[in-house]
Amino acid sequence: PLILLDPGHGGVDPGARGQKGRFEKSIVLSYAIELRRQLLKTGRYKVILTRYNDVFVSLRKRIAIAQAAKADLFISLHADSIANKNLRGGSVYTLSKTASDKEAAALARRENKSDLILGFNLNKENKSVAKVLIDISQNYTKNESIKFAKILVSSLGKRIRMLRKPLRSAGFTVLKAPAIPSVLLELGYLSNRIDERLLRSFKQRRIISNLIVKAISKYFSTNKLFVGHKSAKFGF
Repeated sequence: PLILLDPGHGGVDPGARGQKGRFEKSIVLSYAIELRRQLLKTGRYKVILTRYNDVFVSLRKRIAIAQAAKADLFISLHADSIANKNLRGGSVYTLSKTASDKEAAALARRENKSDLILGFNLNKENKSVAKVLIDISQNYTKNESIKFAKILVSSLGKRIRMLRKPLRSAGFTVLKAPAIPSVLLELGYLSNRIDERLLRSFKQRRIISNLIVKAISKYFSTNKLFVGHKSAKFGF
């Protein structure tokens, strides 16, 4: 299976800023690099990052990279900041047309630079066939994304602090790649001193990455028939 890791922000877009001055873009990149290392170490996965250094990558480009690579799973890594400095904990988002709560809606607005859905090239198909194919793709992607999100929340919750309602949904543009199960993982809040200290810790980075690897392995253990046979995702 090909795992696409998406460290959020980068370059001129620093993302959130911690109390100690550390930017989200550098923290999530370090997590993506460590997660890639652990995934490759298993010998079970291929791994691609949307960025390997401090460069800006547009949301359109991030989705295009995932589609061009024919990724089996897309994980976007972020670390939020909020006015309430007492709030801390991780959360996992899947795509929704309407956010699961006001906080999720506000977060999606901050993250989204544009609103884009990259679809299939269905110019040669009539409108009825195109609609059926798109519906099948979207339903599959939504269900598989939720399935993985639940597994990821369960895995992370065994070792790290999670929000009271860690499984959420919002209209993140970066999660809109059709036919690729996608989640956005908020590692914690840089506005909270405890979360910020933990997120900067090498030990915490290794722990969280290991928990994500376990979640990925559990997810694919229940999807063996789909791996390497992407047409099977749609029943064709």
